[in-house]
Amino acid sequence: MELAPYTSRFPCATKLRPREPQLLTNPKRTFPKLKKSALNLDTRGRHSRRSKSSLVVSAREGGGPEAGTATAVVTEKPMLGRFRVSQGYPAPFGATARDGGVNFAIYSANAVCATLCLISLSDLQDSKLTEQIPLDPQTNKTGDVWHVFLKGDFIDMLYGYKFDGEFSPKDGNYYDSSRILLDPYAKAILSRGEFGALGTDGNCWPQMACMIPSFDDEFDWEGDLPLKYPQRDLIIYELHVRGFSRHESSGTEFPGTYLGVVEKLDHLKELGVNCLELMPCQEFNELEYFGYNSVLGDYKVNFWGYSTVNYFSPMIRYSSAGMHNCGRDAINEFKLLVREAHRRGIEVFMDVVFNHTAEGNENGPILSFRGVDNSVYYMLAPKGEFYNYSGCGNTFNCNNPVVRQFIVDCLRYWVTEMHVDGFRFDLASIMTRGSSLWDALNVYGKPIEGDLLTTGSPLSSPPLLDMISNDPILRGVKLIAEAWDTGGLYQVGTFPHWGIWSEWNGKYRDTVRQFIKGTDAFSGAFAQCLCGSPNLYQEGGRKPWNSVNFVCAHDGFTLADLVTYNNKHNLSNGEDNNDGENHNNSWNCGQEGEFASISVKKLRKRQMRNFFVCLMVSQGVPMISMGDEYGHTKGGNNNTYCHDSYVNYMRWDKKEESLTDFFRFCCHMTKFRRECESLGLDDFPTAKRLQWHGHAPGVPDWSETSRFVAFTLIDSVKGEIYIAFNASHLPVMITLPERPGFRWEPLVDTSKPAPYDFLSSDVPEREVAVQQYAHFLDANLYPMLNYSSIILLLFPEENA
Repeated sequence: MELAPYTSRFPCATKLRPREPQLLTNPKRTFPKLKKSALNLDTRGRHSRRSKSSLVVSAREGGGPEAGTATAVVTEKPMLGRFRVSQGYPAPFGATARDGGVNFAIYSANAVCATLCLISLSDLQDSKLTEQIPLDPQTNKTGDVWHVFLKGDFIDMLYGYKFDGEFSPKDGNYYDSSRILLDPYAKAILSRGEFGALGTDGNCWPQMACMIPSFDDEFDWEGDLPLKYPQRDLIIYELHVRGFSRHESSGTEFPGTYLGVVEKLDHLKELGVNCLELMPCQEFNELEYFGYNSVLGDYKVNFWGYSTVNYFSPMIRYSSAGMHNCGRDAINEFKLLVREAHRRGIEVFMDVVFNHTAEGNENGPILSFRGVDNSVYYMLAPKGEFYNYSGCGNTFNCNNPVVRQFIVDCLRYWVTEMHVDGFRFDLASIMTRGSSLWDALNVYGKPIEGDLLTTGSPLSSPPLLDMISNDPILRGVKLIAEAWDTGGLYQVGTFPHWGIWSEWNGKYRDTVRQFIKGTDAFSGAFAQCLCGSPNLYQEGGRKPWNSVNFVCAHDGFTLADLVTYNNKHNLSNGEDNNDGENHNNSWNCGQEGEFASISVKKLRKRQMRNFFVCLMVSQGVPMISMGDEYGHTKGGNNNTYCHDSYVNYMRWDKKEESLTDFFRFCCHMTKFRRECESLGLDDFPTAKRLQWHGHAPGVPDWSETSRFVAFTLIDSVKGEIYIAFNASHLPVMITLPERPGFRWEPLVDTSKPAPYDFLSSDVPEREVAVQQYAHFLDANLYPMLNYSSIILLLFPEENA
């Protein structure tokens, strides 16, 4: 039944509640003091043709009901038929275009009153509310789902919700009817159109609103289909959307945007990667901890984006379109990036942050989840305190039935609607923790004998991971876990996997760094890394490709800084060098900093090549961090989360300088890996394929003092490959395995200057360079300098 015109028969009563005492938490970060009227609209609408009765609403700041002094007036007047309103449908969640109108549905179990708020794009900029449609709990609510169906003119119209109920943090409730909240299922969020630009009156948190879908929303995928590469064949490139093309040397038409990445995709093709892992590009607020940095004389921003505001919306300010067309153009720009990456044979993964949200602890803003149903979406202690396993003030209540369905719905959306190929889950161990008020009867439908689990306890079979792993859509995409969290849960090698989950192998990173820099007692562990870490994954039934191998990532030292600094240099972050990791397993090669002797700089280049060789010849899936392919430096800063500057920007001018040096070397190494059948195995190598060696063939040295590891691989394409790493400070003469009728020939020697570090077929006077080693190779010998690695190939004697 439709109601026309709609009248406000069930207005939410606004109540002032006593301020609750602050809850005790130990957040990793604090939130800036919000400006007056932040997060609240001036609810005086533009439409004057209403009755003169009004209701005064306190426009409160922060989490408390009486904070702030600004007031706003809601003018209640009959509508003139702009929208025809009916009860609507409880599914699907979010705003859905259907039957000539739009259906709105949102879950809130504990709210007693709900209002749909409509905001025109122009009113959003002026912090005004355009229309309010209170929902009747008798006709507009099914179970715990509020819903309404509207027909009318939605051009340039946005929406949000108000919920009323108990404001009692000790009971886990933060209902505040003056707040206009974001729909967790909204597909685009609008507030500001330009990255880093403050809102009205310098507001860091201007009112946000949700896009209303249209029947005209469409995108031409031009027949795009998933690439579906076997995971063993991937070479992943971790990329920051803004940082990739923001520097002036990129020469892009749309720097710092999805389109800017599209303009530079050919670089990735040249490098030889076939998978992008996008750092967070779901909607976040880069001004979240905006504040003056006296060290640099500029302002700190949330550059990395690990603080999600909305999980369905692509980051609007990463688009060239900004808020144009109410965010629809931004969505299409993201789709264009995926389509064009696929066109070049490159899969697209997303780094997703389902461990916490931007709402932080009890002092953080009320944006969406907290105001919709705080006790459902967050992991709470019995007195309402926020558990902080994320280190960021709150913990998403992942294994709550409603929340885990939300996460599955979100992942499905990015796969089906945005054509994303996989996900990397930040602090994924949080997804294995028991939800608030964990109860096996609630989760499984029956009690479990001996179940004494409490909130936050690790679960052997987490319901969320069970749902994802057995979902008919999500089972077909790549799933990568960062298998730890800041609450001390470390699950590398033990993450619940259902045979399909991979892990960021942090133990690979630490072991490889230790061995390459020449630390004793790591030769055996290094050999395990080269084999795909069977010590971690084989017993649990997984394969080498379940290990995502990396030496560097967005947090921590870059590859160049790993060989340039012994200590972090984070003073520019404005935190007195107290932030960031202290245990970097780095080595400066003899002098701290970029200003060093020629011999030290040569050794550093050699070490960078050693790390890259290791990454490319290891079983498992290699991941390269943006900029490492040319030697990007952050000046020893290992926690550059807050810098929107050249520190985090891809330096295309530096890449050009490296074209004939390290970048060339990286390109040849990725090509070599792709060509070798034996470097992307489906299972762990056995003695039939792999043989270990020491300074003499067949005699490996696994002693505490050994810094030498060598092995041969049988390869169906290359024949046989000899690979060796000398991490000692001393050179060594090695004896090569004898192969009668065949001869070893050098391909890679990291001790050589470019282009002789990789003897590709186009190297000038290549034969002369090979002949320089002829007398050694005739004797089945090869001299290795200190801190170097080599790759030799076996050729028939008559072709040598």
